[in-house]
Amino acid sequence: MRAVVVDEFGRLPEVREVPGPVPSAGGVVVRVEATGLCRSDWHGWLGHDDDIRLPHVPGHELVGVIDEVGSDVRRFQVGQRVTVPFVCACGRCPECTSGNAQVCRNQTQPGFTHWGSYAERVALHDADVNLIPVPETLDAGAAALLGCRFATSYRGLVHRAGLTAGEALVVVGCGGVGLSAVMIGHALGATVIAVDISASALDAAARAGAAHTVDSSGLGDDAVVARLHELTDGGAQVSLEALGRENTVAVAIRSLATRGRHVQVGLLPEDPRVPLGAVIAKELAVLGSHGMPAADYPELLALVESGRLRPQDLIARRITLDEAPAALAAMSDPVPSAGVTLIDLA
Repeated sequence: MRAVVVDEFGRLPEVREVPGPVPSAGGVVVRVEATGLCRSDWHGWLGHDDDIRLPHVPGHELVGVIDEVGSDVRRFQVGQRVTVPFVCACGRCPECTSGNAQVCRNQTQPGFTHWGSYAERVALHDADVNLIPVPETLDAGAAALLGCRFATSYRGLVHRAGLTAGEALVVVGCGGVGLSAVMIGHALGATVIAVDISASALDAAARAGAAHTVDSSGLGDDAVVARLHELTDGGAQVSLEALGRENTVAVAIRSLATRGRHVQVGLLPEDPRVPLGAVIAKELAVLGSHGMPAADYPELLALVESGRLRPQDLIARRITLDEAPAALAAMSDPVPSAGVTLIDLA
């Protein structure tokens, strides 16, 4: 099969023929229809993830059709269209049995713990626990994006922060995850304020439902926080940081009203300094969010199928597998292009 192969961290990957995957006893092999280009893949390409062993194939948010099934798979069969959370759970550990499969202690992650979906075919493990059936009518881009950025944002805002209609939500960083959070916040009835240094990203945020946008490119952090407090009448109830930089994490936390809730989804190369003085004085909650278990996907899919949430509207570019290496490297640009890039293999 053809795949994007990383031979050296930080060096441009290449597309070449490699051996195809074989399903594990409890797993499947999926023929990839589409896969998202995600900043997590960029972190992995640069060597920021200890699970990755070279040579490696990135890619973790996908939709496709099952080509092969392992001998122990009971719930799925060849020909079914499926997606999967980027955290694939074992289904047996204490975290899984308590309903927290997204932090499974035995988790596997396509594109990190093993070869991923920047390829014609990908192996997925523990299929009966992790696979999610996808309607044939659902746009391939919408289905692929549910595997990572939309699921991460949805669980962070709904299951972790408890965002409700009428609350103010500040989203810092309007890449794919941030735009997903903007769209979800709007769909839930929150007043969304989006922050970024890119005018095109802020335009995309406005189209996704942001009531206000803040261009932070010419402002100091104190000025950004002051503007956010002005727009939210003293602070937001919920903030979400989707970029992964120390100063923007601090801006997001400082934008909160007393007893506000901060959700951290942006990945950072190193642990940041956090304004704990504000956290203590204002009794703020700082919450991590790491994907969403497959069992919780039906409510997200229902929101998509209702038309209130349209992940496909965030797709700015659809590229081929051959274009993926350059597109991955281009994410190093300090001001990346707005919107989501989808690798189309259908």
